Amino acid sequence: MPDGPDFHRVARPTTFIRAPRLSERLGAEVTLATETFQITGSFKFRAAYRVAASVEARELIAASSGNFGQALAAACRLFGKRCTIVMPAGSARVKIEAVCAAGGVVELVDTARTSRAERVRRLAAERPNAYVASAYDDPLVIAGNATLGAELAAEAVRAGGFEAVIAPVGGGGLSAGIVVGLRAAGDATPVWGAEPALGNDAAESLRQGRLVANPSEPATLADGARTLSLGAHNWTVLRTGLAGIVEVGEDAIAESVRLLFSLANLKAEPTGALAVAALLAAAGRWRGRVCCVVSGGNVDPELYAALLAAPGAPPAP
Repeated sequence: MPDGPDFHRVARPTTFIRAPRLSERLGAEVTLATETFQITGSFKFRAAYRVAASVEARELIAASSGNFGQALAAACRLFGKRCTIVMPAGSARVKIEAVCAAGGVVELVDTARTSRAERVRRLAAERPNAYVASAYDDPLVIAGNATLGAELAAEAVRAGGFEAVIAPVGGGGLSAGIVVGLRAAGDATPVWGAEPALGNDAAESLRQGRLVANPSEPATLADGARTLSLGAHNWTVLRTGLAGIVEVGEDAIAESVRLLFSLANLKAEPTGALAVAALLAAAGRWRGRVCCVVSGGNVDPELYAALLAAPGAPPAP
């Protein structure tokens, strides 16, 4: 590995929160495993660090809706490397600014005309010595996220076991890493995915037994799950590693953001609230101890305020 700080000196362990009021509302004994306090505000730093630390290239290129871009920029700075992040023109302003603040160069694309992947391909052709980093479809990403799976396994021992671990699913890098990390620790807890119904390619893939793609980037509130399909590397893990996937509607995602704020005093982005939304959507499926992974808290302030102020939002504590 190139010279740089050790992962455990710069990363933060996930924060586990017992949430009695949220548990009462959802009908299960909920533990939140929140990565909102992670370096750069989401789990993505785990994968980004592993990529930046492992590849020899001095320049990295990636497509991101924001969280991976910010994390990769921060990780590259630790190792004295450069990175360019291709983001949709409609990305949350807070995420664009965060990538720039971390030292990354942002290229915005109109995804209705040019996909992020196409722009990345063009940049890679112009810069043949650069490493193209996938936000999710890379064994290094899975290995980085497996560190979270190991922490979940240790917490399961302390808590007396979990009936299920529920995690957001977009490209599958997080859920695949959790499965790998748990199993490496000897933990057989069932892992469930939580996916927006508007972009249910992962659920369809499990149903059909083959990798299925969305026709276009899904227009879901959960911007971190606006992927065309699971990554191929992740699919090899998830096709047998997931117990199932709960598809959640947009109203449940928004409601879960509000519930995390009002009943757990936790700010989460919509993608980060997917696991809680799965408990809402599958009411009664779990009654015992359930661990919900809150993957990040990087949400545009205006969007967050609008979600909290929506009709029917529960009052603040």
